Amino acid sequence: MSIEIKIPSIGESITEVTLTTWLKEDGEYVEEGDILCEIESDKATVELPAEESGVLTRSVDEGTDLEIGAVIGSLAPGEGAPAKKEESAPTKEAESAAPKASGAPSGGDKNYPSPAARKIMDEKGISASDVNGTGKDGRITKADAMSAEKSAPAPAPAKEASKPAPAIEAQVPSQGGERGVRREKMSRLRKTIASRLTEAKNSTAMLTTFNEIDMHWVMDLRKKYKEQFKEKHDIGLGFMSFFTKACAIALSEVPGVNAMIDGDEIIYHDYADIGIAVSTPKGLVVPNVRNAESLSLAQIEKEIKRLALKGRDGKLTLDEMSGGTFTITNGGVFGSMLSTPIINIPQSGILGMHNIVERPVAINGQVVVHPVMYTALSYDHRIVDGKESVTFLYRIKELIEDPARMLLDV
Repeated sequence: MSIEIKIPSIGESITEVTLTTWLKEDGEYVEEGDILCEIESDKATVELPAEESGVLTRSVDEGTDLEIGAVIGSLAPGEGAPAKKEESAPTKEAESAAPKASGAPSGGDKNYPSPAARKIMDEKGISASDVNGTGKDGRITKADAMSAEKSAPAPAPAKEASKPAPAIEAQVPSQGGERGVRREKMSRLRKTIASRLTEAKNSTAMLTTFNEIDMHWVMDLRKKYKEQFKEKHDIGLGFMSFFTKACAIALSEVPGVNAMIDGDEIIYHDYADIGIAVSTPKGLVVPNVRNAESLSLAQIEKEIKRLALKGRDGKLTLDEMSGGTFTITNGGVFGSMLSTPIINIPQSGILGMHNIVERPVAINGQVVVHPVMYTALSYDHRIVDGKESVTFLYRIKELIEDPARMLLDV
């Protein structure tokens, strides 16, 4: 008796997912625990394992949007792989139909593509002969398919006698370069990002205040102790830990920035779960550093690194990306000088960090050149007043320009 394969519940707020990639072929025998496919929600990508061993029957194509509980296939219990049918001479109909059905060579061919690679090749309209497989035994990987281009068609033979081109064609000048257009379906994660950012712009009274921070002293401190810090804690000392710690302190002093609106009520938090915006190949994700106010700089650095690596590999859990109270985004790593970040609703504030540039500054009446960073705080004016926002951002400036304040709590 066949066992139905259903989309499992992967979070309370998630009602729909997208089946992005089948990892097993239709009719293939799979063992219990083998990963059948990848499912993408608006939060993360989840792998779906086989609950029992058996022969797989797929009933849903890749790229299909599905509700929780939807049936995507079945497993017919049995032992071992199903017996292969004896090979026979293919008919003309089979020969002509096979390329159209698969769009790729057979499984025994060295250039056999993976399921993800086959999907990309079908979208591009390219065959295995157009792709140079770099995987094991020449197998075509997803990266191979993404970088491949369709072979140029052979030039058509010149006609013996051709009619003169219409006058309108003769007036069109020849243009150099290609003008290709590519159309791709938005991923569920990208659609969710677009929806949430639009909602944030439309549902909040968002305003941004700016300040500049002299990074000279914190950079000197980092330079002086970075080797000892790494030797003791086995982690590099970056700037994100300083800003995360500074934000945690400022949030405790200006609680409105750490609050959120829920109907007619304001929810204040006595803790700081600070989200760190991480750019991944699939889009922007915001995992949270829990209880940042109680962590040391070394603990913050380790947690940020752990979350960033999981985000890059698409392994972040729903718990790690939910429930934040404030967010930090660092556009400076890409060279941004200044920006107005959008609030990560339902939070009421987000800090934007930018690149560090040497600029002339006045110190004790003397003009010197110091590394300076522009910072931006976007906040919801419905809950955070101008005085609170400026006080919060200036407090961060004080803590970064004099890092000893973080240790002395002054």
